[in-house]
Amino acid sequence: MSSDVRRIVATDCGSTTTKAILIERNDAGEYRLVARGEAPTTVERPFEDVTLGVLNSITELEEITETTVPNGFASGRRNLLKDGKVWRQYKEGTKDATGVSGPLDSSDLYVSTSSAGGGLQMMVAGVVKEMSAESAERAALGAGAILMDTLAVNDGRKEFQRVERLRQLRPDIILMSGGTDGGNKNQIIEMAEVIRRADPKPRFGDMKLPVIYAGNKEAREEINNVLGASIEFQPVDNLRPTLDRENLGPAREEIHEMFLQHVMQQAPGYSKLLEWTSEEVMATPNAVGKLLKEYAENEKINVLGVDIGGATTDVFSVFLSSSGERIYNRTVSANLGMSYSICNVLKEAGVENIARWLPFEIDPSQVRNRLRNKMIRPTTIPQTYEDLLIEHAVSREALRLAFEHHKSLARDLVGMAQQRDIGQIFDQKAAGASLVNMMALDMVIGSGGVLSHAPQRAQSALMMMDAYQPEGITMLTVDSIFMMPHLGVLSAHLYEAARQVFERDCVVKCGTCIAPIGIAKEGEPCVTVKGSGIDVSVPFGEIRVIPLAEDQATEIVVEPAKAFDVGAGKGKAVTVKRFDTGKGDREEFSNLIGGAVGLIIDTRGRPFNIELNSPDRINKLRANLAAFGLPLPG
Repeated sequence: MSSDVRRIVATDCGSTTTKAILIERNDAGEYRLVARGEAPTTVERPFEDVTLGVLNSITELEEITETTVPNGFASGRRNLLKDGKVWRQYKEGTKDATGVSGPLDSSDLYVSTSSAGGGLQMMVAGVVKEMSAESAERAALGAGAILMDTLAVNDGRKEFQRVERLRQLRPDIILMSGGTDGGNKNQIIEMAEVIRRADPKPRFGDMKLPVIYAGNKEAREEINNVLGASIEFQPVDNLRPTLDRENLGPAREEIHEMFLQHVMQQAPGYSKLLEWTSEEVMATPNAVGKLLKEYAENEKINVLGVDIGGATTDVFSVFLSSSGERIYNRTVSANLGMSYSICNVLKEAGVENIARWLPFEIDPSQVRNRLRNKMIRPTTIPQTYEDLLIEHAVSREALRLAFEHHKSLARDLVGMAQQRDIGQIFDQKAAGASLVNMMALDMVIGSGGVLSHAPQRAQSALMMMDAYQPEGITMLTVDSIFMMPHLGVLSAHLYEAARQVFERDCVVKCGTCIAPIGIAKEGEPCVTVKGSGIDVSVPFGEIRVIPLAEDQATEIVVEPAKAFDVGAGKGKAVTVKRFDTGKGDREEFSNLIGGAVGLIIDTRGRPFNIELNSPDRINKLRANLAAFGLPLPG
C-alpha cells in the first residue's frame, strides 16, 4: 500500500452498532485518530441495507470534525461522503479517477469489517477429535468463525445423531479434515457420507452449501463424488499433512474467501459495501486476530487478548512455540457473556465461585436472582456499587472459564513425536502441552464493555489480574473504544499506520504487573523493586500499587526472594528497561513501566485461589480494593 495515504476511514459493522473512525497523518508524519462516530446497524428490517448505518456513522465523523479537531490537524469539516457513498481515492491498491477538490475532501483509503447478521457460523468434521478435528477447530476459530459443533468419528455419537445435528444447525460453511497425506481414507469418506445423508442447507439463500476439504489429498476425488452435486466442494492443502505438522493457512484463507462469497453477499447491502471499500471486507474477529498477530510478530512479543461481550467471550493469543515460530490461536466461548449469557456463566462457574470475589456478605440466592434479572433485562447497567461489584465478579469467572477453554485448544499437536524422560511416560499432558506460557507473556489486552467501560482503569486491571493470574512481569492494557477491528483490517495493508494508532490512541496502558511465582507465609519477604526513584519491598500476600506515569520510569530492577521467580529463575533479579526513541524505529519491545494505574506489585503468589468460606476472605478483598484506591462497599 502506498505511503502517500494520509487519510483513512474505517468502519466496523457490528450486530447492533456500526462504528466509524477517521485516521489522519499529522504534520509530524504520525498517523493519529481524529474522530470516532457510531450509528445503529441497519442490516435488519425495516432498513435491510447495511450501508445506511455506514453512511450514518461516517456522517457523524463529518459533523464532529466540523466543530472539534485535535491539535496538529487542519481544522474544518472533512467531506468523506459524495453522491450517497463513501468517497475514497484508492481501490485495491490503485488510484481511482475520483479526484480531490480540496485538502479536506475525500479519504485516501476506506476499509471495513463486519459481524452483522450473526457473523460466520461453521461446523467442522474430522476423523480423530483430538487430532484432525482439533486442527480444524483452530483453523475455523482463527478465521473468525463461530464454531457451532465438531463432528468426529470418535465423538461418541451414532451416525443418525450426526445427521440430525447437521440438519438442525444449518452452518454457513463446513470444514472437513482427516488423514495424513497418503494415509488411510476410509474414515474421512465415512464422514463425507454423513454430510451427504444430512443434505444440510445453508443459512442464507438457496445456493449450494460450501464444504472446504482440508484432509488427505489422496481422497479428494472420492470425497467429491460422495458429497455429490448438491454441495460446493472446495479442496485445499491438508491441515495435518503429517502427524507432527499443522498447516492452517490455506484453510483459513479459503474460509475467508467463502465468507465473502457465501455469507456477506447474502446480507442486505453488502454488495454495495464491497464496491465502496478499497480492500475486501474482513470478519470482525478475524480482524482483531490479524492485528494482534501482526503486532506480536513485528514487536517480537507474546500477547494475550480478550473481548468479553454480552453473549460471547473471544480469547486471542500469540505465543512463541518451541520451534521459534509465533503461533496465533483464537477461541470463542459462545455461552459466556455479561448480559444475554450471564446465567450460563452462573451455571458453569457456580454461584459460590462468583460470590467468592465479593468484598461483602451476601446470600448466594440474592446473587442468583440479580443475575437472572440481568439476563431478562440484558441492556441494563449497574445502578448501585454493589451491583457493579457483582458484575465484576461475574466477569472474573467468565474470563477465567474462557481462558481455560482457550488453553485447552492453544497447545502443541497431539500425535507429534516428542523426546520425553521416564517420568513423563505416564503423563497424559506431556503431549499436547498448552502454548500459553504466562511467565513469557508480555502484554494483556482487555476489551469489551465490562473492561473498556469500567468506571476506573484500576478495576479493569484488577479483574484481569484475578482472572488470568499473570506471572513475572506483564503489561496490562485496555482497548478503550474497541478500535482493534478497524486497525486489524488496516494492518493488512498499512501496518505502520495501524501500529501508531494502536499504541497512541487505541490501548490504554494500565501499568506493569510484577507477580512473583512461589508460595510463602503471609508477611515473609517476597520481592524488592528499585530504580527511577523507586525503592520498595513488598512482603508475601498483598498487592501494592505505586502511582507511576508511562514516561516517568526508564529502568527498574526486580529482585525476588530466594523462593520466588520473576522470569530469570528463583531468587534471580530481572531488569526492565523502557525503549522508545519516539521515531517508531525501535529494535526491541520492552514493558512500559508505568501507566494510568501505575506499577502494580502482586505478591499473592502463583497460583493463588480464593474460597468462599476461607477465613478473612472479605478483609483481603477489601485490602485489594484499597491498594488500588478503589471505594469500599458499605
